Amino acid sequence: MQKLCAFAFVLTLVVVVLGAYTRLTDAGLGCPDWPGCYGFHYVPATAGEHALAAERFPDAPLEVTKARNEMIHRYAAGTLGLTILLMALGSLRPAHRRYRLPAFVLLALVMGQATLGMLTVTLNLLPFVVMGHLLGGFTILSLLFWMLCRGRANTGPRPDVGGLSGLFRLALVALVLQIALGGWTAANYAAMACTELPVCQDDWAGQWQWSAFHPHGMPAETYQYGVLSQAERTTIHAAHRLWAMVTAVLLLALAWRLARRPGLRGWGLAMGAMVLLQLALGVANVVLHLPLWVAVAHNGGAAVLLLIVTGTGERLERHREAIWHGAWQYPRREHESGGTILR
Repeated sequence: MQKLCAFAFVLTLVVVVLGAYTRLTDAGLGCPDWPGCYGFHYVPATAGEHALAAERFPDAPLEVTKARNEMIHRYAAGTLGLTILLMALGSLRPAHRRYRLPAFVLLALVMGQATLGMLTVTLNLLPFVVMGHLLGGFTILSLLFWMLCRGRANTGPRPDVGGLSGLFRLALVALVLQIALGGWTAANYAAMACTELPVCQDDWAGQWQWSAFHPHGMPAETYQYGVLSQAERTTIHAAHRLWAMVTAVLLLALAWRLARRPGLRGWGLAMGAMVLLQLALGVANVVLHLPLWVAVAHNGGAAVLLLIVTGTGERLERHREAIWHGAWQYPRREHESGGTILR
């Protein structure tokens, strides 16, 4: 079961990166239908298939590269769905009972992801659906990593986690909001709305438009390449940058405190390094005008940063459980040995 979980985790990471690559190459509508591609179960390859695709979808000319990117992402996502189904079925065995709840939660999530994947195409990249699809993928990735962490042996020194819970929760909420803002920025094609540092060019504060965060957006036949005004895109981009500063401060503060405690030092150092790398990739996206490999790395970096925070949370939770069980078992041992609980 742990091996299956590890395979699903690696595959989910691949799917998340492929999803970012598909979006950044404007291949989200590379296949105008779902789950097939121009009525085929594969990318049309021959001249006859191309002609048939043009007949079926005259308003959506076939671009083979974009269609291929989209179908590779779908094949990987479908394989992931089957893997998680196997995990859910395997958890029905008595020996794997502890995996049952998270496995079926994962199955529900992956079914929701399939639905969002369909709506992404049928609603022509509606930004709210695209962002939800991104967050769903990150949620599945985090839950699988949590399961892997829970399955490993509890070795090493017991860390002192006093005073970390509040800061950890703040940092986690800030990071999730930042990832959502990043997804909203990408879904509305606002990544290049600001081309200067540290925030935006011109009077960005005077152009602030709260309508940029409306979940449904402006009604349109298609949302590919965005439908919002320049002021609204500038607002989204500026919000993403400003909240990135808040998130970075909270995560670096948490990383500093983790690095000073035995048993948590590795998590703290990894968290601090990943935050700095993400900031560097964000700056590179602006300075280099959003090169594909940097943009994909920035998406992948967000996923890795969320995994580090997830692993840290699991370590803190494990320590709290150890304290709880110790406090519960101590008076029982005293009673069994004939001693008194209060001395």
